[in-house]
Amino acid sequence: MMLSKKQTIEVLDVIANMYPDAECELVHSNPFELVIAVLLSAQCTDVLVNKVTPGLFSKYKQPEDYLAVPIEELEQDIRSIGLFRSKAKNIKKLCQTLIEEYNGEVPKERDELVKLAGVGRKTANVVTSVAFGIPAIAVDTHVERVSKRLAICRWKDSVLQVEETLMKKIPEDRWSDCHHQLIFFGRYHCKAQSPQCETCPLLDDCREGKKRMKARVK
Repeated sequence: MMLSKKQTIEVLDVIANMYPDAECELVHSNPFELVIAVLLSAQCTDVLVNKVTPGLFSKYKQPEDYLAVPIEELEQDIRSIGLFRSKAKNIKKLCQTLIEEYNGEVPKERDELVKLAGVGRKTANVVTSVAFGIPAIAVDTHVERVSKRLAICRWKDSVLQVEETLMKKIPEDRWSDCHHQLIFFGRYHCKAQSPQCETCPLLDDCREGKKRMKARVK
């Protein structure tokens, strides 16, 4: 059984109380830095990205700066991040497109953002929401896992279906906050490997948690 709209809101209220200050943990000071940081964070932790970006952002201030260095140099600058070669290539392409088609500025529209190299729907949603304050729900691994475990969505739903279900069940003015709160809940509490079911205030509402607790008793 999936949670109703009302039950979903009740569950999200509990999560909001647990993480009232949840926000984007990628350090950035403008939309351009955020795009680069989110691109670097694919299949990689925010903590690791935040170790690399201070040096990166003091060296590269605008799209032209990334194009001015050989790709090997950029690769070295982000070497400690997973998939650094393909990410360096995408950063170069993305910067080229920003200069050629958007006067060097990051576009606000999600449909324009997804045209940029290395920017998928999730990245575009993060940027529209965090950089421009446009309500959006970005579905990353944490959001997807938590939504399915709590039966807000179905196990078999695709990432896009998860996003659409969340948008239907959550009032639009809460989309951006809920997105960060679900990430924090998934990152720090309802973890992939060892979720803290025994101390979870949502255990009574969670089919996955009840199943896990039963399995532990055996």
